[in-house]
Amino acid sequence: MKKVLITGIAGFIGFHLAKKLVTEGYDVFGIDNLNDYYDVNLKLARLRELDIDTSDIKDNEPIKGEVTYIKLDLKDLSELKDLFKVNRFDFVVNLAAQAGVRYSLINPHSYVDNNITGFLNLLESCRAYPVDHLVFASSSSVYGLSEEIPFSEDNSAEHPLAMYAASKKANEMMAHSYAHLYDIPCTGLRFFTVYGPWGRPDMALYIFTKAMEEDKEFEVFNNGKMSRDFTYVDDIVESVKRLIPLAPKRDNPKFDKKKPVPSKSVAPYQLFNIGNNSPVALMDFVHALEKELDTKGKIVFKPMQPGDVSSTYANVESLFNYIDFKPETKLEDGIKAFVEFYKEYQSKEYKE
Repeated sequence: MKKVLITGIAGFIGFHLAKKLVTEGYDVFGIDNLNDYYDVNLKLARLRELDIDTSDIKDNEPIKGEVTYIKLDLKDLSELKDLFKVNRFDFVVNLAAQAGVRYSLINPHSYVDNNITGFLNLLESCRAYPVDHLVFASSSSVYGLSEEIPFSEDNSAEHPLAMYAASKKANEMMAHSYAHLYDIPCTGLRFFTVYGPWGRPDMALYIFTKAMEEDKEFEVFNNGKMSRDFTYVDDIVESVKRLIPLAPKRDNPKFDKKKPVPSKSVAPYQLFNIGNNSPVALMDFVHALEKELDTKGKIVFKPMQPGDVSSTYANVESLFNYIDFKPETKLEDGIKAFVEFYKEYQSKEYKE
């Protein structure tokens, strides 16, 4: 069995990816520091869905369920290297990060500590104990001021609008340097607005659903004049699953040193957008949720928030060609699945 390490395994995408890889026959290890950026009870509930006993979690001590879970922080280089030394992973998927564009306006240091220092420690661990492929999460937010849509990996991404985006752009550059210097095959994924069951409470779908269910007001920014390339989580994890064994090679013949592009390199490095390739107007998203909940939302329109963008739209042609897969989930079906999860989560005793 191939060993894969998922960082951020108690997170939204990490949890779903772990479930998927277990069914594919991988020996899955996962780390997560269980920080309190959002409700830790939701993270613990995800771990219990992976058959992890969360009653007595201790730092750096493995717990075996469907996966092997270790509470470990990427900022702890010594413990991280020990983990790599003992387990000799074949693959690593880095999904651990301090998330949130708006929160980065309040606490920028958290993004340097977690997203930059933490990622550097992961690269150093892969350098010390080589892996066949490091897949890491970037973000559509790196496109920043660009209005050249649909966003292409080969377009400029030099104008991020917040520290979250800047930290993700830094991750791409760091990974490229390690791929070049130490032959660590790296693939960066620019995620576009992932949604679905077990999603984060700080994301729009969770916020809107909770407000509508409780008959409370909720805020919609830029007076609703926004669009997002909403991508269902199952389509995301299917794409990542297919990518894991497809490590990039050195000396990509499509790379032109006289006309370099961000997505390719002579190093074993590549970048992909990973989105639905079908942007949805935010108000259409709200109306679809209203229809599913059979209610009318109490919307409070607000101006654009600092660090935010009006629209995202992924050009994903290169990814589709590379893995022979396109997202299949319709927005209405994805929203329905989330609402079913949300109602069950609220009604059942998930919290210990």
